Amino acid sequence: MLTPNPEYVRKLIHLVNTSPYPSHMHMRLAAVDIDRADIELDAGPCHLQPYGIVHGGVLATLIDTATFWAVFMRVAEGDGLVNIDLKLNYLKPVVSGRLKAEGRAIRSGNSISYAEAGVTDADGDLIAHGTSTLMTLPGKGLKIDVRKFT
Repeated sequence: MLTPNPEYVRKLIHLVNTSPYPSHMHMRLAAVDIDRADIELDAGPCHLQPYGIVHGGVLATLIDTATFWAVFMRVAEGDGLVNIDLKLNYLKPVVSGRLKAEGRAIRSGNSISYAEAGVTDADGDLIAHGTSTLMTLPGKGLKIDVRKFT
């Protein structure tokens, strides 16, 4: 059984949460483990479309990000990932509050992986659901100075 190295996880979360796009979106990787990841975003005025609801692209970003990190821990050290297909359904509008995307790896392969994520609002209601197909990129991974697993 693989056990994530807590120091690796800490450094990974810090790296992700201080990267330009997550910072720009005001979202954060809250937790990552084997086959799962949690992303959080406090919806604010910058996330709203003209009708006053959270833009669908924000929800797509949460699903894309949660599925990516749910698969990531099974990717070999030194390898990266890229999303090659993203499908989602918008189920309920939301205007503010903490949004949480929970990603779950369904299949992690050597080259192709598949994951799903649900986005819930502050009341725990499901507001969007999606699936993602991801492709492994050999040699295109992150450089973190500790081992991924203990």
